[in-house]
Amino acid sequence: MTRTNLPVTNNTATDAPTSARSTNSNRRELRRLLRARRRSLSPAVQARASAGLLRQLQKQPWFNRAQRIALYWPSDGEIDPRPVAATAWRLNKRCYLPVLHPWLKRHLWFTPFARNTRFAPNRFGIPEPVGPARAPLNNRHLDVVLLPLVGFDRAGGRLGMGGGFYDTTFAAKRRGKGFKRPRLVGVAHSCQEVDALALASWDVPLDGIATEREYIAIR
Repeated sequence: MTRTNLPVTNNTATDAPTSARSTNSNRRELRRLLRARRRSLSPAVQARASAGLLRQLQKQPWFNRAQRIALYWPSDGEIDPRPVAATAWRLNKRCYLPVLHPWLKRHLWFTPFARNTRFAPNRFGIPEPVGPARAPLNNRHLDVVLLPLVGFDRAGGRLGMGGGFYDTTFAAKRRGKGFKRPRLVGVAHSCQEVDALALASWDVPLDGIATEREYIAIR
């Protein structure tokens, strides 16, 4: 599996409208291509990727120190972090899942995820925890957040699903408010790597990227 070659695009607030439309078009096409690529992975390849992701994370001292880890429920071919949760539970770490904030637009809050958590689909059809155990944790009390990527490059450029939920939720880190926690780690299949992605003005920078093959620290 090889990286996707795509021209670098600029996505700044000073772009002329034509340039901005072209950039958005490129990002939509790349998103479509990479989503199709990860959906095409067989169940056996997906299972090996999940195990590889766990191995890469377990090599990181910050992961082993972490006590509160947020991850996500996989969909659309995303690399599956649930084996990470199983290992975290065995080590007496606490896990959390993102749920759509009930009144703040494009915000997430993170609720406990345990072996006995009950789920119901949200408006996107993704399972979310339900019931009295879903009381949220302040985002700043999380140690690590594993967030799914559609595409990434080695400099920390990233492409998501386009909803902006993580960017809005963790905007304080982008604005340089001195919040070191949580550590934001994008996760993806290695086949979702591209040569270069321009950072949009609203993108919250990642601390690192993990795939089934490696961990890439972002400086």
